[in-house]
Amino acid sequence: MLVINLFLPSLRARRRVAGTVSRGFLRAAGMHFTVEGLDRLPATPCVVVANHASYIDALAAAAALPPDFAFVIKKEMMHVPLAGLLLRRLGSQFVERFNRHKGAVDARRVLRLAASGQSLVFFPEGTFDKVKQISKFHGGAFAAAARSDMPVVAMAIHGTRDVFPPGGLKAHCRPIRVQILAIMTAGEARERSRTLIAEALGEPLAP
Repeated sequence: MLVINLFLPSLRARRRVAGTVSRGFLRAAGMHFTVEGLDRLPATPCVVVANHASYIDALAAAAALPPDFAFVIKKEMMHVPLAGLLLRRLGSQFVERFNRHKGAVDARRVLRLAASGQSLVFFPEGTFDKVKQISKFHGGAFAAAARSDMPVVAMAIHGTRDVFPPGGLKAHCRPIRVQILAIMTAGEARERSRTLIAEALGEPLAP
């Protein structure tokens, strides 16, 4: 996929290839992959927020969503060999989590991208751990949606924790299901999307 994407000039074409290859990879690995509720995605630009339980969440999201979305990802992923280059070629936006000044600069860049009408995907928990729960959502996704007047779409990713557990070194063959849950306004989305995702996954909300 990386070699192909190095030579495709169109960002949309690169994303389309990434989605096709991601779906093929999951199925070739024996992981039954399904998507539910794609008809709930709006026809206009939006911000998708999803739970984060594994390193392969972005792969599952890329396999599920149409090629219209830029991923907003923690900046550490820039330095992962090959993955960082591929993510840059797919128009991903990297955000600093630990340096407040650099994080603010990155956040403003993401806001400008949202204001231009680019649909975005966030994992608003920011990171994941071994505890099965939905952590509190950071505000960046919802600020971007509000500033750009875009709706927010809640998305639940099932099964990735079982496929590649946090801290694990071995992948397991388990089904993965991506579920588009609901569309909502930015003003109500931070808590409502978190609650809907927790209910869909059957996991508690972190205190």
